[in-house]
Amino acid sequence: MVEKLQAEVKNFSPRRSLTAVIIIVLASMVLTSFLPSEPVDGSFGLASCIPAFFLVIYIFITKRILEALTLASVIGFSMISDDILDTFSTSLTTNLMNEDTVWLIIVCGLMGGIIALIEKAGGAFAFGEWVGKRAKTRKTTLIWTWVLGIFIFIDDYLNSLTVGSCMAPVTDRHKVPREFLAYVVDSTAAPLCVIIPITTWSAFCGKLLEINGWAPEGEGLTYFIKTIPFNFYAWIAAILVPLVVLGIVPIFGPMKKAEERVANGGPLAPPGSEKIDIKAGEDTTEIPDNPKLINFFLPILVLIGATIYFDVDMQMGVLSTLVFMFVFYLAQNIVTAEEFADLILVGIRNMILPLMLMVLAFVFGDANDQIGFTYYVINSATRFMTPELMPFIIFIVLAFTEFITGTNWGMYIIALPIVIPLATIIGANMPLSIAAVLSAGVLGSHICFYSDATILTSAATGCNNFNHALTQAPFGIFAGIISAVMFLIAGFIV
Repeated sequence: MVEKLQAEVKNFSPRRSLTAVIIIVLASMVLTSFLPSEPVDGSFGLASCIPAFFLVIYIFITKRILEALTLASVIGFSMISDDILDTFSTSLTTNLMNEDTVWLIIVCGLMGGIIALIEKAGGAFAFGEWVGKRAKTRKTTLIWTWVLGIFIFIDDYLNSLTVGSCMAPVTDRHKVPREFLAYVVDSTAAPLCVIIPITTWSAFCGKLLEINGWAPEGEGLTYFIKTIPFNFYAWIAAILVPLVVLGIVPIFGPMKKAEERVANGGPLAPPGSEKIDIKAGEDTTEIPDNPKLINFFLPILVLIGATIYFDVDMQMGVLSTLVFMFVFYLAQNIVTAEEFADLILVGIRNMILPLMLMVLAFVFGDANDQIGFTYYVINSATRFMTPELMPFIIFIVLAFTEFITGTNWGMYIIALPIVIPLATIIGANMPLSIAAVLSAGVLGSHICFYSDATILTSAATGCNNFNHALTQAPFGIFAGIISAVMFLIAGFIV
């Protein structure tokens, strides 16, 4: 059956696909007609897992994530409403108007503009030449990628988009598969954001700790710092990258097949990568006039500095950087005011598919919230909770839910109000328990096919997001297993 469906993907038939979609929708309506009209205690119980299981199976069979998110959302909404189209439309509108989504569109869209401007100014080319003189081998090039990721620690979006887009041409010279580059970029970005106290993640999580009653008002960051030593997955994932690059930890799983593809003369990027690549269609071989390294580093330094200056507000950092670049680039006569505006629009246009995928992931997350999927999974796990086992169980359960929902910060919003009171009631170590939540979010997003981390890294590195998640998953799971053991041990020791 699976082989037949995979063959159908290769020989795409619109009529067959339309028939399959209609059958899926009708089947979901029939199946959900047997469900209660309202969730019991906030959840449909085991039935709330139906959209999640469908999504994972559909993605693995077809490798088509946009359709999978849409159909899985439809199945979820069919469980709570007779008017599926209206419910889907309402969720889509609500998520698009949500403050976090607006922030995401503004920041990621304008970051696309900043990248396009740096490319036009020759900054990326100059940076590639500068790194190329110092990185003579494949290993040193990837280590430089890792080091640059550490340098741009302020936000995982900024990290992935900047490092991925700038290092792709450099790693291409050494025949590095785009999947490997995506792994190095992605496994450096988010992990650093939860173990460095001056990031957008620390600001967000610190505020959640205040809202949910663990940290006193104004001391969220101080309490966030208490979780850093216990954020095992973030530490292990970040340290694992150079170990894999240097060959201390061997390449295995689907990543090994990607290496073999390139070694046998195949393409650097897996099939379908051009759809999500923010540089697709651009002439990357063109040498800019008078490329200068300062046109790369200075805007990045302004972006980091401005973000920190405005209380770790990435949106203000991006806007401030564009103002600076307008003055800086026009003063050098690199672009005209009209060209400057056009390049920002090009950057925004290049981010449309990644942003669309993330919005659909939010809609799917909304469907899961309404049918009580996350609540059901956490509630089912609480029966096994003891003070010693709680961090271990929380890490495993929430990593699974994050892998399914892909909501990242959204998972934190749902989970922390449950975990903090529960840890207080049963007497579990609070910093360790909260660190388990934070670690689970990073692990889940690393192995999720449609999380913001996966999508943005894929867009920046020019790697199909299915292949990126598939090749990164074994390393994420490997780091996750070690982390789970550490949470288990720490639960009995701390």
